[in-house]
Amino acid sequence: MESRGKTVALVVAAGSGSRAGGALPKQYRPIAGRPLLSHTLDALEHPGIDEICVVIGEGQEPFYQRAVGDRLAMAPVLGGETRQQSVRNGLEALARTGASNVLVHDAARPFIPAAVVDRLLDALTRTAAAVPVLPVVDTLAKSQEQLGPIVSREDLVRVQTPQAFHFEKLLKAHAMWTGPDATDDAQVARAAGVAVEMVAGDEALEKLTYEEDFRRAELKLARPQESRTGFGFDVHAFADGESLWLGGLLIPHPRGLKGHSDADVVLHALTDALLGALGAGDIGDHFPPSDPKWRGAASSLFVEHARFLAESAGARIVHVDVTIICEAPRIGPHREAMRSHIADLLRLPISSVSIKATTTEGLGFAGRGEGIAAQAVASISLGART
Repeated sequence: MESRGKTVALVVAAGSGSRAGGALPKQYRPIAGRPLLSHTLDALEHPGIDEICVVIGEGQEPFYQRAVGDRLAMAPVLGGETRQQSVRNGLEALARTGASNVLVHDAARPFIPAAVVDRLLDALTRTAAAVPVLPVVDTLAKSQEQLGPIVSREDLVRVQTPQAFHFEKLLKAHAMWTGPDATDDAQVARAAGVAVEMVAGDEALEKLTYEEDFRRAELKLARPQESRTGFGFDVHAFADGESLWLGGLLIPHPRGLKGHSDADVVLHALTDALLGALGAGDIGDHFPPSDPKWRGAASSLFVEHARFLAESAGARIVHVDVTIICEAPRIGPHREAMRSHIADLLRLPISSVSIKATTTEGLGFAGRGEGIAAQAVASISLGART
């Protein structure tokens, strides 16, 4: 049976991507200088696909706009609490605009061979549903405290997306679904009695889930990079009755540093170094001392903001180096904890974070014990301009 009419790709991009780590949902994390979702949409530019609709999570609109620009005519659809609900929301939105066929695809699979789309669309001329699959080649075993029993690979396949359906069949299947959250749409279709054809998948369609997946994708899309360096400097005076925060740690000391926020001179210098490398102004531009909401704020927020700006610009933070200038307290006992905390804030290995300390041999304000200064250097890498 031949199926004709408009074919829409429905991209599910509503998840939080927690297994990939970090606060930025993985579908918006940069790969080769552009958000993952942007690569996925590029790959769906296929002559057999007439339109693309994206389902996003609540509050993700700013990330979505940066990822898609003005490339899509259709407004995004707000997803639900589960993947199945998000797909259903997308289908119901498409029902109002009309579609004959739909290809449901996970945003976290950015590499979509055109040949797979060709096979799926060809299958839809014979059947109401088709999915790409790959054979299971590895040994399978149950996961227990130790390696559990082996599971037979016979009759098993790995199911990928995009998954292709006659639109009305899938919409009806989702309306009938009463089970728990479905992990894919073929599951929903089968439950409604729809036969699902299998076509050959592709290893390129593997889903990006963990940090290592993103590293492999970055290598695959590697392009010339522009290296930049930023410098930051900050100083705060000692004051009685204040806590001493350095590098995100509360340091025991008779006096703390005076400032509008927590006066963490280390993290302030580091934030300015990152902003400088990005050409994004300085810490005062983003967190004005005149704004009362930053009074007593943890300076970790400032560093995380700078990291977010770097990620949004498609930049990769390569290395940071901080020098703390003071007579007291001694920095040595706290150095490794500071490195670890900063590495966590920047999602870097600890080897990419350097903390040093020096004195001024009794000279100047630091030598007189009046305050603490810090200077920082940040190195970043981002896609070269063309």
